Amino acid sequence: MNPFIQLGIRHDIVNAITELGFENPTPIQEQSIPVLLTGSNDFVGLAQTGTGKTAAFGLPLLELLDFEENHPQALILCPTRELCLQITNDLKNYAKNMRNVHVVAVYGGASISDQLHQIRRGVQIVVATPGRMLDIINRKAINFSNVKYVVLDEADEMLNMGFQEDIDSILSTTPDEKKTWLFSATMPSEVRRIAKKYMENPFELTMGTKNTGNENIEHEYYVVRARDKYAAFKRIVDFNPEIFGIVFCRTKIETQEIAEALIKDGYNADSLHGDLSQQQRDKVMKRYRERSLQLLIATDVAARGIDVNDVTHVINYSLPDEIENYTHRSGRTARAGKTGVSISIINGKELGKIRQIEKTLGKRFVKMEIPGGFDVVEKQLFALIHKVHNVEVNEQQIEQYLPRIMDEFKELSKEEIIKRFASLEFNSFLEYYKNAPDLNAPVDESRRSDSTGDRFNRTGMRSDFTRLFINLGSVDGFSRGDLLGYICNTAKISGKTVGKIDVKGVYSFFEVPNDDVAKVQTGFKGADFQGRDVRIEISGDSSNESRGGASNYKRREGGERREGGFRREGGNRERSGAPAGGGFRDFSGKRREDRGERRRRF
Repeated sequence: MNPFIQLGIRHDIVNAITELGFENPTPIQEQSIPVLLTGSNDFVGLAQTGTGKTAAFGLPLLELLDFEENHPQALILCPTRELCLQITNDLKNYAKNMRNVHVVAVYGGASISDQLHQIRRGVQIVVATPGRMLDIINRKAINFSNVKYVVLDEADEMLNMGFQEDIDSILSTTPDEKKTWLFSATMPSEVRRIAKKYMENPFELTMGTKNTGNENIEHEYYVVRARDKYAAFKRIVDFNPEIFGIVFCRTKIETQEIAEALIKDGYNADSLHGDLSQQQRDKVMKRYRERSLQLLIATDVAARGIDVNDVTHVINYSLPDEIENYTHRSGRTARAGKTGVSISIINGKELGKIRQIEKTLGKRFVKMEIPGGFDVVEKQLFALIHKVHNVEVNEQQIEQYLPRIMDEFKELSKEEIIKRFASLEFNSFLEYYKNAPDLNAPVDESRRSDSTGDRFNRTGMRSDFTRLFINLGSVDGFSRGDLLGYICNTAKISGKTVGKIDVKGVYSFFEVPNDDVAKVQTGFKGADFQGRDVRIEISGDSSNESRGGASNYKRREGGERREGGFRREGGNRERSGAPAGGGFRDFSGKRREDRGERRRRF
């Protein structure tokens, strides 16, 4: 008997999912489906992305709902439009042998009038992103009074993206007696609070250990000098000829710059970030799903909810600020029981962060060496030979050309043909990697010297960098990523040039090359944030902040004190805190001209 039937799923649904390639339930499906089919419990399911959670809640919903009634009975909230569309398509595929099943996807970036029209025609399952769903509710265009089930999918990601208030508002329009099913990859305190607020004695199912990564993912890291990061990244890609990967960057500008540099260097790559329109985003994702793109360069927010099969590698070009984001990044590979590799390219000062992630995930990361030029050439050559050996020959089409081909090769032996054919591609790669330098940074030396041999001072800062003070900090709503964007936008410099950023409470420090100091100071002349003058000063030795900008800031501001996000000035109290990401603006990536010559790849 089919194992899904044994779980309680009826034949017409099982027949549909069998055609989709479902043979045996995944662990999360096997454990959750029997519980959810009772329809009597609130439910919390903790499992990594790519473990089959959509079917785990989707199949029970199709069993429990009354499809003779054309009003909303189930609401599924998810963080991104990509995940919204994926869940909707999956549910339609599961239900293709059923009658009168109506599922509508509600998400931003698409025509709201079309979505409203679909709702008015009748719908039993609404799959939505929080922002657009709240918009439709505020228009009084949907009635959730008969909703029986609410599913919060990727709950941790929704909360990370700031949807807490939207979720609260949406759930307040649903009946108290509904059942809530929450699925999440991690269980931070925010998710625990939402479970406590909206659930009553939920059945909790944890696949593996909380907040740990997928067991099928290998975690590797490479230690390189900062200036060699892009070259090392390309070499890692070249050493994996069949790579089909997602590359994560911290900022939109870095994402755009890396993608443009890769395209210039002949790679099949493109970027995915928040500045793209829905049409541009859909075009990029279509190319990636069709595998006409080999590398997708993305920010954390833009990649939320991406579900593409057979991703072989996730590459952390920049480590995320939050450890939980590493779990979500790496979860884009090794989906549905397959294996994958998560690679981090770091400098010596980031080894501590790798150890933190190891401790959180309960996984040991393997230190790898950047391959040498000869190793890359050899790997590419035999990948080409393997591809030729396994190519499917179109006998009918090639036959008409064979006489001319044979005539062209008649004077050459089999060995000569093979050598010439291999050399056709081999020579270009050999030339490119001739005298390729060693890009590995010695771990015990990376803290004190960079690739040019420049010394670091005792604070860990390179001698060719200057540490600057800025009178903005975390109380103004700035994270390191937000502050990087604000600096680049205001000073008109590349995010790649900015070194370490240290965000304090009411001020911060950041490093820029010595040659860029004047440009930064000029860029910030007359700058203001939330009506307050922004000041940039050259900092003293950070090991003793009393000699730097921080001390000067405290002295000059005199009686000004910040308490709870408010600023006191002469007894007047005014709000000075900014929303998260305050001051962050759109940055258009500038193509780099120093990325090396364009070349053909195997």
